[in-house]
Amino acid sequence: MELRQLAYFVAVAEELSFTRAARRLRVVQSAVSTAVRALEREIGAALFDRDSRRVALTAAGAAMLPEARAALAAARAAAQAAAGAGGEVRGVVTMGTILSTGRVDVPRLLGRFSRRHPRAAVRLQYSPSGSAGHVRAVLDGSMDLALASLPGRVPAGLAQEVVAEESLVLLAAPDHPVAGRAAVPLADLADESFVDFPVGWGNRTVVDRAFTEAGLTRQVALEVSDYDTARALIAQGLGVGFVPEGAAGRMAEVVAVAPAEPLRWSVSVVHSAVRPLSPAAAALLREVHAELEP
Repeated sequence: MELRQLAYFVAVAEELSFTRAARRLRVVQSAVSTAVRALEREIGAALFDRDSRRVALTAAGAAMLPEARAALAAARAAAQAAAGAGGEVRGVVTMGTILSTGRVDVPRLLGRFSRRHPRAAVRLQYSPSGSAGHVRAVLDGSMDLALASLPGRVPAGLAQEVVAEESLVLLAAPDHPVAGRAAVPLADLADESFVDFPVGWGNRTVVDRAFTEAGLTRQVALEVSDYDTARALIAQGLGVGFVPEGAAGRMAEVVAVAPAEPLRWSVSVVHSAVRPLSPAAAALLREVHAELEP
């Protein structure tokens, strides 16, 4: 079994397409197909169900995927450790981030990392499923570390360090009935339409849990994946929505109102608790810590 075969298998599994996998790997499609068939012969099981219209993982493929990712991550870490034996940090670090990161200035820390370690590179990623997607990626080895919002219990196998915390505030249009209030109880918002972020995003989880614990339900009429769109929809009176206080301070044409029941939102840096960080990932984690220094 070759690492190249595992890399091709993981690419097909993530793209669910041999064509897209070949494009991502920058090889011809026949090379990907040949490598996957050879891997299937070696393990004695089909990894994909495929026909002219679709590609799907079999049970064997789904079972093999996290182990293949872990093997590739271990191989990358070994190569980076050997390359860095002379004191130079090399390799590629995959880091997840989110819209708000509190005290952590991501562009600044990446600039500092690049200047200190010119032979290393960072692949920055956002996830459509927000922090929940980052957690899955860190646990399966496809991401080295991430800035994420994790309300509640930390999943097994994950190391977490809180790096920022702030309140969520309610945004409303200036002519909305709640706009002039000093604070608004959640119960007064039960009949409102909400502009919110997808399930899996940390701030969405905080708000959903707060309403559930209060015995309330709410209607999320519009889901968005960026602050500009959320602000614009709220400014047009199409709903209200919660965002971190730091983000609200940069938004025009809307009014921020504190909830009567405080909603606390936090950002953590997370990485695997069972796999050692590569030298490059460890160096990037040190830059995150540097952001927290006075």
